[in-house]
Amino acid sequence: MPRATTLILLLAGLCGSSLGQYNEEEDLAWLQYYLRQSRASSYNYIPYYEEESPAYAYSYPSANDAEPEPEPEPQRETPWRCPQECDCPPNFSSAMYCDTRNLRYLPFVPSRMKYVYFQNNLITSIQEGAFDNATELEWLALHNNRISSEKVGRKVFGKLQRLERLYMNNNNLTRLPSPLPRSLRELHLSYNRISKVPSNALEGLENLTALYLSHNFIFEMGASLKGLKSLILADLSYNNLRKVPDGLPASLEQLYLEYNYINTIPEDYFQVSPRLLYVRMSHNSLTNQGLAGNTFNSSSILELDLSYNRLQKIPRVNTNLENLYLQGNQINEFSISSFCSVVDVMNYSRLQVLRLDGNEIKRNAVPPDAPLCLRRATVIEI
Repeated sequence: MPRATTLILLLAGLCGSSLGQYNEEEDLAWLQYYLRQSRASSYNYIPYYEEESPAYAYSYPSANDAEPEPEPEPQRETPWRCPQECDCPPNFSSAMYCDTRNLRYLPFVPSRMKYVYFQNNLITSIQEGAFDNATELEWLALHNNRISSEKVGRKVFGKLQRLERLYMNNNNLTRLPSPLPRSLRELHLSYNRISKVPSNALEGLENLTALYLSHNFIFEMGASLKGLKSLILADLSYNNLRKVPDGLPASLEQLYLEYNYINTIPEDYFQVSPRLLYVRMSHNSLTNQGLAGNTFNSSSILELDLSYNRLQKIPRVNTNLENLYLQGNQINEFSISSFCSVVDVMNYSRLQVLRLDGNEIKRNAVPPDAPLCLRRATVIEI
């Protein structure tokens, strides 16, 4: 065989092998990379022990800074073309980076893209049909921009039937985008200006597992959570809620309602969620008059944060509870019946951490049978 022909065949073989390996490992490699990059913004599950204030300050452009919004130049897409404003790494052909580039508009998205990042820009609008060509999108990051609800195309997300994660936190939204694709698993809308969530706003999102709506101005949720059959985490903290959302889904495991104005909770409210593990309701307006006797007597709850409310008595909790935070209330007595209905060798609480500091209770108010009931406790602060 001629020497030149042999060299050509060897090069062709090497190229074929390389492309085969790349197509096989691309999604896994990208997922690992993204998880490493997003660790810093992951939700912190450590309970609040002290007074906190929001770390984020809104900044909106002044009227004097307003400039005509530039439009993207018409571009003719080819199957492997990348917009000149963005980067499309050859070793991650389904990812497009357009973040932190002072963009004021959305460039076109090639049809092969699955992961697209437009965060940390100056984008104010999402034009109708912006993603019509990118029907394979799974992750779409639009956080830290200036997008307002009035400038989001009505059906802009309608064709994204594979979209799983939508990041629109830190924008100027006043309402939830609608309609949203049924494929959605995570919806990030924290740090916006949303004031109301209609009962049908999340209708059809049966695959949604995580909903982030903290740091808005929401005063009403209605029954918007009730139909979310797969919901595991709901973060509604730092809002203006005066009542709990109507009807929790049975799948819910984590509920965060701290920093609201809630003053009452129905007696059977938590019983409909048999998987509920963590409940945070610190910094609200809860009183004993607004709570029924067995409101928190749920066998599934392991951690309950009721700190910085207006409670005068320790509410009754289930013996399965492991962490109870009641600091910063007005509690003036230590009632052992709140933890154990019967106190003996066989009946005791699984409580490990009890915070009662910052109340009106005195240390000598602890009853003599407390060590028998709270034998598992390693931290009791009064």
